[in-house]
Amino acid sequence: MNTTDDWITTPITSDLLRGALDLERTERGLLPHRLPARARAQNNDGQLAMAESQPSGVRLALRTRATALELDTLPTKRVYVGAPPRPDGVYDLLVDGRPAGRGSVAGGNTLTIDMTAGTAGLESGPVGTLRFTDLPRGSKDIEIWLPHNETTELVALRTNAPVAAAPDPGRRVWLHHGSSISHGSDAASPTTTWPALAASLGGVELVNLGLGGGALLDPFTARAMRDTPADLISVKIGINVVNADLMRLRAFGPAVHGFLDTVREGHPTVPLLVVSPILCPVHEDTPGPLA
Repeated sequence: MNTTDDWITTPITSDLLRGALDLERTERGLLPHRLPARARAQNNDGQLAMAESQPSGVRLALRTRATALELDTLPTKRVYVGAPPRPDGVYDLLVDGRPAGRGSVAGGNTLTIDMTAGTAGLESGPVGTLRFTDLPRGSKDIEIWLPHNETTELVALRTNAPVAAAPDPGRRVWLHHGSSISHGSDAASPTTTWPALAASLGGVELVNLGLGGGALLDPFTARAMRDTPADLISVKIGINVVNADLMRLRAFGPAVHGFLDTVREGHPTVPLLVVSPILCPVHEDTPGPLA
């Protein structure tokens, strides 16, 4: 019988991950991104850079007989000056599609943000370890959903039995873009964001480009969507444009059409749903900017 004394270290590669558009090699390991390198190179906004590196909808998908696993990660915790401490990011474990555990990783880097001064500083920290034990015996499909609101570098994966990439489930791929509402910024865990719940109910594979504060009709986001394989596409736009007081009506209409035209270049026949924001009480009667 395998025990945790028989750890096998499996390299973390792209075939073990779903929901990310790019993987960046770092000094410690791999950093999943939800925008490709070309898009990131055209962005100079720190908020969007932080949001796209937070792996909402990104998960490890494995097939294994292991009864125990460890995942070393380097999280980046956010601290807002003058605000209460934020809880550690949450990892959700699914076994054969059913919830089977939840955990967090302490330590990591600390990003201190002063919203009044408009400054941010990063302090390096240690790698931490997520552990799940007493997993069911026998071959099974395991998903580990990474924290949706905490930048997470993947350092090492250890199990007490060999690991392979989970087979392609053959489900349709749903590509969604939106604001923090879609990012799931205030959700309890990564599988309880509304896109994750909807994907589960609909039996589809999720690629979530919900970007907190970043649904601003950026052409590089439209090109990323154009180039991402998908069977269903939805776009929720409007709230961040108001939050940022970014456009007037003359610019907004053509920008929406240009964004959708770019997406359509890569998906001429794929069903495409465009919706307005579903909730933002602060702006029901008050225009932007949010600041």
